[in-house]
Amino acid sequence: MRATRLLLPTVKEDPAGAEAVSHKLMVRAGLVRQLSAGVYVFLPVGWRVMQKVAAIIREEIDGIGGQEMLMPVINPAEIWQQSGRWYDVGDELFRLKDRKGSDLALAMTHEEVVTWLAAREIQSYKQLPQIWYHIQTKERDEARPKSGVLRTREFLMKDSYTLDADVAGLEEGYIKHIAAYDRIFSRCGLRFIRVESDPGMMGGAMAHEYMAFSEAGEDEVVYCTNCGYGANVELAVAGPEPGSGEDAPVRAGGGDAGQDVVEVPTPGQRTIDDVTAFLGVEPRALMKTLIVVTEAKGPLMALVRGDQELHEGKLRRLVGEFRMATAEEVEELQGAQAGFVGPIPTKLPVLADETLRSGRYVTGANKNDYHVVNVTSDMFAVEFADLHTVVAGEPCPQCEQPLEGAPVIEIGNIFKLGTKYSASMGATYLDEQGQEKPIVMGSYGIGLARIAAAAIEQHHDRDGIVWPKTIAPFDVHLVLVGWADEVQKAAAGRLYRELSTAGFDVLYDERELSPGVKFKDADLLGCPVQVVVGKRLADGEVEVKSRVSGERAVVGVDACVDAVSAALAAAP
Repeated sequence: MRATRLLLPTVKEDPAGAEAVSHKLMVRAGLVRQLSAGVYVFLPVGWRVMQKVAAIIREEIDGIGGQEMLMPVINPAEIWQQSGRWYDVGDELFRLKDRKGSDLALAMTHEEVVTWLAAREIQSYKQLPQIWYHIQTKERDEARPKSGVLRTREFLMKDSYTLDADVAGLEEGYIKHIAAYDRIFSRCGLRFIRVESDPGMMGGAMAHEYMAFSEAGEDEVVYCTNCGYGANVELAVAGPEPGSGEDAPVRAGGGDAGQDVVEVPTPGQRTIDDVTAFLGVEPRALMKTLIVVTEAKGPLMALVRGDQELHEGKLRRLVGEFRMATAEEVEELQGAQAGFVGPIPTKLPVLADETLRSGRYVTGANKNDYHVVNVTSDMFAVEFADLHTVVAGEPCPQCEQPLEGAPVIEIGNIFKLGTKYSASMGATYLDEQGQEKPIVMGSYGIGLARIAAAAIEQHHDRDGIVWPKTIAPFDVHLVLVGWADEVQKAAAGRLYRELSTAGFDVLYDERELSPGVKFKDADLLGCPVQVVVGKRLADGEVEVKSRVSGERAVVGVDACVDAVSAALAAAP
């Protein structure tokens, strides 16, 4: 590809409001342009990256028996109503009407279409198992599109679906996809982790997410380098902490109350920091009390340890939708202001984090300006559950070694759907005994743009992108320095033809621009190998540069193809 014929609008400045490195560099390198909030145009170079990613995905999913098809973005509302998601999914689902007034949806995922198709095309166990997939545009009315292509309203995804006769078949398909996904993300040059996740609106019995490590990530995971445990913080649990079973008395204000429950004055001390400083105790010695109002059960009390945070998603899975009680509601329910309330006494249902099963704690006295010390969980009616946000340093639930934590970008997910969709939408088959049974399904997604963005987040330097060679838009960036020098121009043209004939994707920059501009664009775009045709040509030589290492080699023109081949082979 000649640069003079390529739409490559590079810019010097970062786009206004951009925070993620991938957002900045994709705009500056001329990969994308924003049409509206969360909607992007992929320009030719950006689309080449997407095509490279798609080719890897197709090769690996075909390799496990996947059959590619294409399913429509516009869906009749009836199939979403059959599955129940028309009612369960909120504003994220684009809904519209056609000219006849019929309800339609713009698909954010395609479980309904696959199940509709399976209900009509699968009749017998002899037709199972099946793996169907497509790479298609998805639409989601994202409330807060941000970070460039990482959170958008329109995006390109690979969805694959396994259709099986039983759970054993689903397990086999799930394992096949795990292996295929490991290969896909490794081939795309990403550092990633697979973690347990919440199935969410997809439903089903189990789910995992593939996460790429990145400071720009909006998700958090914890993981164990010793045994391999990993989970999104929405689902992560921690093991028992050393000494957590001890029942030592709380020493407050330098005194020792033995093991008696003692009320102590704490005038004006409302927050965890205030109380711990005033009483001279550690935050972990406090029992943090939060009062929430649920839609289904009314008000209840949630307790977590003072050094931990309530994970609202975990609580929501247990009690349904809720909101935090207002200051007025707290005082009406407990007879004290927020900051001085606790479970002794209370008429509210109490849900406490597992870490509070043992130990003695400080909690509010339900009396303004007072707290109580040496409170234990057996002093009040309580149910225990995993409520707190697990953080790095807590023990692994499997091997009790300290967990590590990291921000991540979600790049893929896999779900064991079971019969959630097939049962409600009538997708059945006849088994060997002629009995009708629901098809057992799995769903597996990959975001192509997220792979590209994650690769940039992990592979860049101060000069620009440093693409993994497998998904780089071009293998070689050939720079002609002396565009007015006929000898240099002839040599560069010859190398362009020879490198292309040798099978390399080559971007030939023969633009009538200064060398400095061309070199900056080459580093910004980040192709694995650069070849510079300049003054060294007088000695019959050109320069070959590795973008990732910065190493430069001066080679004869006749040896250039071999030198590029070697440099590309050495590139990650």
